[in-house]
Amino acid sequence: REEFGGLGMNTEEEVQIIYEVAHASPAYRSCFASTIGIGSQGIVIDGTPEQREKYLPRMAKGELIGAFCLTEPDIGSDAAHLKLSARADGDHFVLNGTKRFITNAPEAGVFTVMARSNPKEEGAKGITAFLVEAGTPGLRLGKTDRKLGHHGSHTSDVIFEDVRVHKSTIVGNREGYGFITAMKVLDRGRLHIAAACCGAAERLIEMMLDYAVDRVQFGKPIAEHQLVQGLIADSKRDSYVAWCALLDACRTRDRGERATTVAACAKYFASEMVWRVADAAVQVHGGNGYMQDYRVEQFLRDVRLYRLYEGTSQIQQLIIARDLLKEHRG
Repeated sequence: REEFGGLGMNTEEEVQIIYEVAHASPAYRSCFASTIGIGSQGIVIDGTPEQREKYLPRMAKGELIGAFCLTEPDIGSDAAHLKLSARADGDHFVLNGTKRFITNAPEAGVFTVMARSNPKEEGAKGITAFLVEAGTPGLRLGKTDRKLGHHGSHTSDVIFEDVRVHKSTIVGNREGYGFITAMKVLDRGRLHIAAACCGAAERLIEMMLDYAVDRVQFGKPIAEHQLVQGLIADSKRDSYVAWCALLDACRTRDRGERATTVAACAKYFASEMVWRVADAAVQVHGGNGYMQDYRVEQFLRDVRLYRLYEGTSQIQQLIIARDLLKEHRG
């Protein structure tokens, strides 16, 4: 949003930026894109004018880091049944519970927190989104997580112990609308993840090509061996198809059409694709691919996460199938 210091890009333009950043470093993309992505999009999409004016210009300048708090210790894919409570107390709400695996938590200045404000509603209707600033009494962080990859992107638990926030911190001043906001954010976030997958895949293909041209076995570069060529060709095929699917999904969203199904398709295919490409890159590098002297093993560890967050591959399957069945039944 240009009025808040943004560049005014559409979805297709945004994913091209994400592609380039992930091409360089998946971990840096996670730090950067979590703020301009899921860390701020709840405010962009459903926030009040006052909330947008307060937070978005600082996020656009990089002065304020945002985090999106949905996952809990016992709640991952089943987000509609989260347990973190928000008890009404006059003009305030009191938050209690824990959020888990929260990207940017150790550096974040503001958290978009999904909490159950209506205990009588067990599902999505009882959830409200709150904007909670770092330093609010009762808010504290767990230890920084030790992860398989994305070591440059920090995550931790965010713990709420009688955290008191004013009702004006409710995103959009709409109590009970938090789950809907979260799903809107994740639709867009899945396109970002798909773009990250495509950027990382192209980087891995470049690594394969460089190594295959230079590495000599049986008296000639391994690039001249057909089985190695097959690994490279399959990787490029998959990367190209994923990018085409992503652009189509972005254009669907930019036309103002509902993009839930196509966003899930793009994220699902791209995240599975980049894992196959990373595995092929290690294979082309042979024993060297298993060594830390070559960055392919780092990319392999980093891209594994894409099949998990913003909804696992299995959750994407459910989203796609349920949307198709709903449409078919009318």
